[in-house]
Formats: sequence, C-alpha cells, structure tokens
Amino acid sequence: MQRVIVGGISGCGKTTLARALSRRLDLPYVEFDALFHGPGWTQRPSFVADVETFIAGERWVTDSDGYARFIGPRVLQRADTLVWLDYERPVVMRRVIRRTIRRVVLRERLFNGNRERLRAALTDPEHPVRWAWSQHGRRRRERAELNADRQLAHLTVIRLRRPRDTAQWLAGLAPIGR
Repeated sequence: MQRVIVGGISGCGKTTLARALSRRLDLPYVEFDALFHGPGWTQRPSFVADVETFIAGERWVTDSDGYARFIGPRVLQRADTLVWLDYERPVVMRRVIRRTIRRVVLRERLFNGNRERLRAALTDPEHPVRWAWSQHGRRRRERAELNADRQLAHLTVIRLRRPRDTAQWLAGLAPIGR
C-alpha cells in the first residue's frame, strides 16, 4: 500500500481512516474537500492542478473516491489500493448527522473558513446529510460496478462493511518502522 484512496459515502469515516492510515503507514495525506472548497463553498481554481501534484507522488493517502466529474479517473488509475467503507445507511446517517450537529453547534471552521449551517442540512441537496441519504444506494451500486472495471484491475480493493471490521483491519496493519 503506497497510494491509497479511502472511499465511501459522505460521513462514513473516510477522513478519520485516511488520517489513521497516514500515521500508521507514514504516508503523506491530503483531504480532497480541503483542496476543492474555496470560500463560500466554491470550487478552488487550483483544484485539478493541486490533485495532479499530489497524486504524482509515489506515496500518499487521500479520503475521497469522489470528484470524478472534475478530475476523471486519474486518482483511481494512479492508486494501488482502494479501501471502501461500505457501511449500511443507518450507520452512515448516525455518523453524518452527529458530525453535522457538532460542526454547527461548535461553529467549526472547515475548508477555507467555511462553516456548515443547519439550514443547509435541511434544504441543500448537496449537503452531506442529504447527500448521504439520497445517494447511498446509487453510490454503492456505482462503486460495485467500478470495482468490476477491468481498467482498474491494478487496484487492490479492501471492502469494509462495518466499523468493527475497519477497526480490526487497521489494528492488523503493521506500522512503518516496526
């Protein structure tokens, strides 16, 4: 595992796992949401160039199998491992709702000064809570189809279906330098 994507639907725990893998395997890490979102939740003009620069490296981990409509299959083609967090909808919804509530209540600053707003969670179809609910089944089907794509046969796909499986898998990885 030298170039790793942690994928799954919004709120499933991609960022948390990618950060843990970064520490465990001593891999450079970048959060694609931070590269993508500029002020006011707009796309940063340098997003594609920033992704290209990052994935040109020989070793890395990122927390997104999304953004394909902006960058195509480049990241998947460059990766050697995809860790797919394929959790059931109730697990995902608990996580994404809890995260949104925490961010709203604590007024956490996110990417480039942005903040989540409760109103957006209720009205914006692109908000992670609404996105996770409406896209869960579709994204799951698309991921399964993509995993069968022969052009991506070079990828080792690790499909984790429960948080407990993820914790056990991560605990079983030998840390770098030991």
